[in-house]
This record gives sequence, C-alpha cells and structure tokens, in this order.
Amino acid sequence: MIDLRSDTVTCPSVEMRAVIAGAPVGDDQFGEDPTVNQLQELVASVLNKDAALWLPSGTMANQVALRVLSHPGDDVIVSRESHMVWHETGGGAANAGVQFTGIGQGGLFSISDLVTAVKPREHMVYPPTTVVAIENTHNRAGGIVFPQQRVDEICRTATELGLTTYLDGARIWNAAIATRRPPAELARPFDLVSAALSKGLGAPAGTMLAGSHDRIAQCVRHRRMLGGAMRQAGILAAAGIYAVQQNCDRLGDDHKNALVLGEKLIGSQFVDLDLETVQTNILVFRLTEASADAQTVVNRARERGVLALAFGPRTVRVVTHLDVSREACEKAGDILLQVLESN
Repeated sequence: MIDLRSDTVTCPSVEMRAVIAGAPVGDDQFGEDPTVNQLQELVASVLNKDAALWLPSGTMANQVALRVLSHPGDDVIVSRESHMVWHETGGGAANAGVQFTGIGQGGLFSISDLVTAVKPREHMVYPPTTVVAIENTHNRAGGIVFPQQRVDEICRTATELGLTTYLDGARIWNAAIATRRPPAELARPFDLVSAALSKGLGAPAGTMLAGSHDRIAQCVRHRRMLGGAMRQAGILAAAGIYAVQQNCDRLGDDHKNALVLGEKLIGSQFVDLDLETVQTNILVFRLTEASADAQTVVNRARERGVLALAFGPRTVRVVTHLDVSREACEKAGDILLQVLESN
C-alpha cells in the first residue's frame, strides 16, 4: 500500500531504531533522563528560545499552551479551520475552557482581521481576547506557509494589544525548508512555540514546546496535569534527536513529491485544485459536483493500493513523507486519476 493519509504513518528507520536502542535513560520526572535533556537543549537552541519541553503529542502541546497562555472563559483568535479547533475533539473547551474566534481565509489572516476580531477585556459581556495563534504550516489549507513578514506584523500588533502569541508549528520544519528561513526566525516573534517530531521528521512520537524559562516551567506543571509526564522518555527523545539532526534537510523531497501529485491531479475534470497552495507536503483537493464523493474516491483508491483521507464530503487530503518515494507518488497520482476518471 502507498500510504498518503498523513506524515505520521512513517516507521522508524533502521538507523533511528539503533539510536533508540542505545539511548541512555533516566527518570524524566526528576529531570534525570539525559536523552530528554539533550533533546530539549537541542530544540531550544534550534528555535533560539530559553527552554524547551518534550510532550507525547502535538495535541497535548497545543492544550498545554492554551492552559499556560489563557484563562477559562477567554477568547483565542485562530485562523479558520485550525487544528486546535477541528482536530482535537473539543480539547480547548474541555481542558482550557476557552472559546475560539476563527478569522481569515485559506489558513491566513491579516492585521485588519485580527484587530476587528479582538474583544476588549473590560467589555461587560464579551469574552476577553487574550491569545492569537498562528498555524504554520496550515493543515486544512493544504500545508500552506504563513508569510513571515505578515507573521512579524501580526505578532507586533498582538503585543501592542496586550495579547500573547502562540505558534502551532507542528510542521515548522516544513515551513523553514519551503521559505529557506531558519526555524529560529519563524519562531522568534512568538511567546510560545510548538514543533512536532512525528510529523515529517519521522520520529514515532513527540512534540516540543519552546519559550521562556518561566513559561516552560508552567508547561511542565500542565503536562503533568494532563497525564503527559513520563519516566524513561529518553527512548522516544532519542528518536527526536535523530529526527531533528538527520531528517530536516530532506523535507524538500516531500514538497517536490506533493507537487508531482498535484500536477497529475489537476489534469482531472473532477478535481478543483490551485497548485499555488501546494507549498509543502500536504495536498488538499476538492471534488467537483460531477465527481463521486470523497469517501467513495478514498475507498476505491484503497482497493487499488493507495491510502488517502476524506477531509470532508467532497474534500480529499494526501500527504507525502519520508516513507514514500517519488516513484510511489507518481504511481499514486496515476491510480487516483484512474479512480476519478472511472467515476
């Protein structure tokens, strides 16, 4: 099977498994796991933040960030269809007690969008806006990159308005490769930043939060409250170190492979796709009314050896990653075309 459902489906390579097997470990609850400590120092350095913290998953990282940066009843501004709203089973409401205001289009928003959406803290009935979050790259918008100049301007405006800023940078590594900017530059204007190790980089688990010493200390507490504190987590942290050091530079191959898929799919009369949105490793395309629905297309593709994901009634997502070659992506594109044209 050619598995294009997500870049989280990768399996550790032989080299990564060897690093995992040889990792020195200790009890991370006491701060005594040397491999976890090494990973946290590495990521803090790469993102140019004071400190970093390992968490089991990206969803937990987002939930911890919300709890640290907001209070129950607060309003959090996000781009429309953000991961925190759509893909965390209501965690923001259940865990942090916040509500979300989605703004902009296509994964992006402007300073004007932000200023218009901010609710004043002193208002009699409005929930106070306290956080603005940017998702870069944006999953449901097809892996698009949020332009850094606009990011800088939004974060400056947010600070002037008294808001804290959060980067859901699950795929910050992809954004860095796509823009040819170091990850630290993308992370710089934010109070708190997440960066996944299991998306794109091929580690079996783990997402990092990075920020000031004080905020990361608060994150440690909330990680514990949410059940994310682990013992000999160095077994997983070792995979994260390998992933950061060995698998970042090759992400450009995934981006090229996604474009290969996109160039094949736009040849179908049943596909609505703007190639300008294929900027990284995620391809989200819509099916015209003349096409079969998304789940039918996905089911038929599975029968022919390609795994994709129905992202809505008429929307399909495919994601390239280190476990699918260019040849596999070309074959997958041909199979998807056959499925679509046999409608």
